[in-house]
Amino acid sequence: MIIARTIAQLQEAKNTLNGSIGFVPTMGALHQGHLSLIQQARKENDAVIVSVFVNPTQFLEGEDLDAYPRKEEADAKICELAGVDILFMPTIDQMYESDELCIGAPAVRGYILEGEKRPGHFDGMLQVVMKLLNLSSATRAYFGKKDAQQLALITQMVRNYFMDVQIVPCEIVRDERGLALSSRNVYMSEEEKERALALSRSLKRATKMVVSGELDVEAIKIQMLKVLEETDRVEYVAIVDRSFRPLKKVEIGNTIILVAAWVGKPRLIDNIWI
Repeated sequence: MIIARTIAQLQEAKNTLNGSIGFVPTMGALHQGHLSLIQQARKENDAVIVSVFVNPTQFLEGEDLDAYPRKEEADAKICELAGVDILFMPTIDQMYESDELCIGAPAVRGYILEGEKRPGHFDGMLQVVMKLLNLSSATRAYFGKKDAQQLALITQMVRNYFMDVQIVPCEIVRDERGLALSSRNVYMSEEEKERALALSRSLKRATKMVVSGELDVEAIKIQMLKVLEETDRVEYVAIVDRSFRPLKKVEIGNTIILVAAWVGKPRLIDNIWI
């Protein structure tokens, strides 16, 4: 495995590759969820590139940029064992100039739900993802469904800018109790992790209601909020179609049910696709 820390080193390393390239962009502190993306990329491509970059432009003032988990040595070992060909670990100076062109999230879908709670977050996320997709020369890029709105906006960016890369959505990975894996889970105590299971339980309750024939969005939200009382604070429960338009009735095969809530220090998100 080649570790590239500059863009020049990445370009040189790419010259050693042949065939299709699978790309997995991450912010590090890799866990089983990231590993599942890498493994899928390994199965579907001739070569795999992983990036580890804690992107400052997607963190808002007061968020955990400085405290975000960083495990460079462990991340490199995980990538090596998973058969990654190139691990790209750039500095901020490699990725950004002082006066940059900016990419803006769409005016509607970029400023609802996560975009409403974290205004400007998606601008920074799309900016760095476009850079990384261009740098990687990826045939396919792999993103988890847990960040469903992010996935939708990246897919739209690739479509709107006619980028020659396939965006591959990957299933959410959970621990044995059902908690969606996240690098920020390390912030929680065992008691808080137990209470955080309310997010996945609320989604299970919603799924059971849909299976039993209940399609009314407001009725489903009411029941989900009852389950979510175990969290410290609920930010939103939303039921939207795959284009993130709000629904009044669940549409089987075209619905995402999303939740965001605080448990202890971290803000957690989860969702289910129906």
